[in-house]
Amino acid sequence: MLSVIITSFKEPKTIGKAIQAVLDNNLKEKYEILVLAPDRETLDSAREFSKKNKKIKLIKDPGQGKSSALNLVFEKAKGEILILTDGDVYISPDSLKHLLNPFEEKTIGAVSGHPVSVNSEKSMLGFWSHLLSDTADLRRKKAIKTGKRFYCSGYLYALRKNLIQKIPEETLSEDGLISHMIYEKGFKIAYSPESKVYIKYPANLKDWFIQKRRSAGGYNQIKLWTGATIRSFSKESSGVFDILKYPKNLKQYFYTFILLFVRIWLWILIFFDINVKKKNLKTMWKRAESTK
Repeated sequence: MLSVIITSFKEPKTIGKAIQAVLDNNLKEKYEILVLAPDRETLDSAREFSKKNKKIKLIKDPGQGKSSALNLVFEKAKGEILILTDGDVYISPDSLKHLLNPFEEKTIGAVSGHPVSVNSEKSMLGFWSHLLSDTADLRRKKAIKTGKRFYCSGYLYALRKNLIQKIPEETLSEDGLISHMIYEKGFKIAYSPESKVYIKYPANLKDWFIQKRRSAGGYNQIKLWTGATIRSFSKESSGVFDILKYPKNLKQYFYTFILLFVRIWLWILIFFDINVKKKNLKTMWKRAESTK
């Protein structure tokens, strides 16, 4: 059996599309769809679907963050394979079929989907979203060929339920921590480029910095807990040549060079957040409204 888990928070306008995209995959396996949210508005929107389909179950989580919600659903989910996604994204048709195929190999513990930006490439931040998501796709493909570790995208991934029972509730980057835990148990992670998940990325610099500082806080948190360096300035710098290959015209090259300088500034801010200001990492979680 499969359990498709959709975590959400104040996303009544997008949760319906997320649920319908799962239903449109026409899964042949026995499955359930668990929709988690702490707010009434999102659950009320999802209820219109659960009334028509008994496979859809609504769970009100305590509102203490995504990791807390996942711990709750890890207990309640009936599936041997858990498919995790969010209420503000939607997946492509046949996405789940391709996501499940690698589990035929017993050494595979998790499979990552393929994030795709829906933002317009004409704007600077829209172009950034395509550049970063497309280069992430290339890096995952390279990692598969070279046997290097890579980490699941939290927007869409699947895992064997018996590998993860609980994660710390203060976890900021649950996808990174779960991926690390799966590797440490001796399992591999596969990548399914056909399993596309469509995402609205930040539309302004304020939200862009909120999102990136939040994810960086999560990676630093994992490093403190496990010693594993998932992302760092030096690791990111090694991918500069891949980024510089991406632009197709002068305008895109201009946007790319701005991105490089902004990323350097981002890492400076992260350094001060962690080492100078010694911020509580959990306080770095803020909602990026333009992604909804």
